[in-house]
Amino acid sequence: MERPELALHQLYAFTVLAEELHFGHAAQRLGIAQPPLSQQIRRLEEKVGHPLFDRASGRVALTPAGRELLPSARRALDEIEEGLETARRVGNGEVGRIRIGFAASLALTILPVLLRAYRDRYPDVETEIHEMTTAPQIAALHEQGIDIGLLREPPEDPGLVAEPILSEKFVAVLPSGHPLAAERVVPLVALANEPFVLLPRATGPTLHDRILGLCRDAGFEPRIGQPAVEWQTVAALVEAGLGISLAPASIRRIRLGGVAYRAIEPNTARTTVAMCWRRNDRNPLIRRFLDVTRRESLE
Repeated sequence: MERPELALHQLYAFTVLAEELHFGHAAQRLGIAQPPLSQQIRRLEEKVGHPLFDRASGRVALTPAGRELLPSARRALDEIEEGLETARRVGNGEVGRIRIGFAASLALTILPVLLRAYRDRYPDVETEIHEMTTAPQIAALHEQGIDIGLLREPPEDPGLVAEPILSEKFVAVLPSGHPLAAERVVPLVALANEPFVLLPRATGPTLHDRILGLCRDAGFEPRIGQPAVEWQTVAALVEAGLGISLAPASIRRIRLGGVAYRAIEPNTARTTVAMCWRRNDRNPLIRRFLDVTRRESLE
């Protein structure tokens, strides 16, 4: 890029003098003395090669060259100001595009609240969301396909930062006609002989292992009869009589007439949802989304 021929302060001094048509008034408006203003105008005229102001009559008036330069000078200064303002807003995380991956079950809990709060606060940021299970989100973060991941039970990963934003209990998911559906609380050990409908381990290893760990702590190895990638599918397959399941409590928002959700005993185990991002990513949009997430998670 070539060095610009015009200095911005000269161009600005020219536009102010063109508006005031009085060196004293223009100098006062610019906050400088009159001699420096005259020097700036003279240097600009030297670059143009022609006078920009006619001073001969004792009054200051634009020459034809000055009248031709003025609209371009104003446009240039306006564009620079707009560019500076846009750069400030980008640096502040107020404009741009942010790509968010989310676990499907979060559409039943915190996701709508976060998106609404973020869009209300930063309406000029384009929000691009992608429904993804845990493993694809982790891969997309590393491959820079998304900027933020909202996922359950994130694995330990030195390249990512994970901040918990939500904690949920587990519930038993039963066909409504199952004998245990008549109970208010279901002992985990009572599920020992039931076929389970569960998310495949590949889609969310930590959550999958957490559920299996609950069963093992209760003294049995769960028998997985049917895999299902999304919690909506889990509920539907339970309704169809293909098995029972253990799921985050938010699954209760999936209203199916043939499904009963019951508390479990013991009920101390919880599943954690976290916001994840690349450890060295300095994107200000991420910082702003995290600010909103922290506020909404506390309220």
